[in-house]
Amino acid sequence: MKRLTILDFVDKYAGQFKSATFLREKVDGVWTETSFEKTREEGIILAAGFMALGLAKGEKVSLISEGRNAWIYTELGILYAGGVNVPLSFKLESDHDLEFRINHSDSKFIVASESQIEKVRRVIGKCPAIEKVIVIDELELQPNEIHLSDVRAMGVEFLKNNKALLDERIASVGPDDYANISYTSGTTADPKGILLTHRNYTANVEQCRSVVKVPNGLTMLIILPLDHCFAHVAGFYFMMSNGGSIATVPGGKNAITMLKNIPVAINEIKPHVMLSVPAISRNFKKNIEAGIKKKGPKVEKLYEFALDNAIKYNREYYNMGKPFVKLWWRGILKSVFDKIIFKPIRENFGGRFMFFIGGGALLDIELQRYFCAIGMPIFQGYGLSEATPVICANSAGKGNAIFGSSGRLVQPMDIKICDEEGKELPHGQTGEIVIRGENVMAGYWKNEESTAKTIIDNWLHTGDRGYICKENPRFLYVTGRFKSLLISSDGEKYSPEGYEDSLTDGSKYIDAVVLYNNQSPWTAVVIVPNKPALEEAVRKQGLEPGTDEARRAELQIIQGECDSYRKGGRHEGMFPEKWLPTALVIADTPFTEQNGMMNTTSKIVRGKVEKWYEDRINYAMTAEGKELCNPRNMASL
Repeated sequence: MKRLTILDFVDKYAGQFKSATFLREKVDGVWTETSFEKTREEGIILAAGFMALGLAKGEKVSLISEGRNAWIYTELGILYAGGVNVPLSFKLESDHDLEFRINHSDSKFIVASESQIEKVRRVIGKCPAIEKVIVIDELELQPNEIHLSDVRAMGVEFLKNNKALLDERIASVGPDDYANISYTSGTTADPKGILLTHRNYTANVEQCRSVVKVPNGLTMLIILPLDHCFAHVAGFYFMMSNGGSIATVPGGKNAITMLKNIPVAINEIKPHVMLSVPAISRNFKKNIEAGIKKKGPKVEKLYEFALDNAIKYNREYYNMGKPFVKLWWRGILKSVFDKIIFKPIRENFGGRFMFFIGGGALLDIELQRYFCAIGMPIFQGYGLSEATPVICANSAGKGNAIFGSSGRLVQPMDIKICDEEGKELPHGQTGEIVIRGENVMAGYWKNEESTAKTIIDNWLHTGDRGYICKENPRFLYVTGRFKSLLISSDGEKYSPEGYEDSLTDGSKYIDAVVLYNNQSPWTAVVIVPNKPALEEAVRKQGLEPGTDEARRAELQIIQGECDSYRKGGRHEGMFPEKWLPTALVIADTPFTEQNGMMNTTSKIVRGKVEKWYEDRINYAMTAEGKELCNPRNMASL
């Protein structure tokens, strides 16, 4: 099989699907449609414009914008011109973070949208290599800025007399040339730039197609940032290879406006599929349950009854229906409950929604069971940017998914599980996930030391823990990060993500959790409470929220959620008893991107949480701090 470049890939599918709609974007209140052919054409015109501006082969362009057609045209323009796109997260707020990426990548130009241009203007004086700032929207320009429309006009002129030069440049691009420098999501002061080649991307799309099959012509609404390679591969390029279309959520002046636009876009586009990460999935679930609650106690009871039985029937997806095969569920009542309870929920997602493709972090099995029960399954996958990113994924079809697993391994790709000495472990034993394949990054930009530690003899050491299913070696189970391991006073190690995700997903009273034990006398847990849910619960007990009595009752509710994993609890046996938390730290500050306790891909940054709550954690290791209703916990509520 030919090792395609992204340009080969786009040419192939633009030629195959031509006039079919590829891009959907809302402009001035109206959804527009752009064909495959037109998408490619716009990329080539911008490539000519970049060449007219002086972009040489291999030079870098930083791109910071919300997801939109112009983002995709710009990336294609950079790539067709033989350049390297440096996609930056529009969630970056720190001047240092933005300045570091622009300078470290050696970017020659910056492309920015209206919502991002002020960030660029704040740091541009500290970015001496930047020759021009290209503004996507028609704003009043400042010195050394140019509109993207002017770059496009330059491209139209360039093509009149210099088309041969562009053709020569396109022909010079090879599969091992860099396509992106994708920066890690900012859990350290100086993130690493991941070098992803043209072949990394096209190989990973081919690999994805070995585990996920979708009919041609579906529509995907992309609600994740386009800067991440997950949206590139599982969204942009995967849908292109299936003749499908992608729609982007209308942006706004800030991220809050964009979030408010998501439900509107879902209702108007009526997507068949969306990409999701656990934080988004949890938010959808909470909104669904809030909507059910508003319909009154009768509907809520029917919903809970139908949900409970659907979860029992679906089991772990691959084994659905056994032994729970009572005729009443298989027959009339199943249809009735689906029509009166679950179908209206799906209508809120456009009415033709089929499934989510999940990634970004571990997804608790209970959340997978929940969405499957209401008829919108999340098929969880696993990967990391260094693998471009997809390593495995669950998918529709009885033998293609096991809830709780991270899915079937993509093909072709080699994998092994290694112990701490690098020795390969047999199937069923947990160790570090190590892979080899064409999706493995070229390395870290300007960081040979980290590259050498991460890629050894062409094998990518992921830093993630997991095991290959003994009964079905095509399936991988990811259990957590090596960096996240807790270490008890006797030296035993434990990965906390499973407990953290289960507690967060399984409790309406808890929004976020971080488990802590660093050779400590006992395990503590930092909990971000859902205060409105707790206040409602204590009101039902006849207590007035805000009083000491109510706060003690709220703490008892949280304690009960944590204790549900102990002997006699509803989750008994899910996790080792010795690692369950003995001390609770009730957070007074939620984990957000703004305070650094969550990164731009909505993952909790464990080290930042531990630093922020260091004093509280130390207090929790004292006799007073171990008491549930200690003064600090009371004050946090």
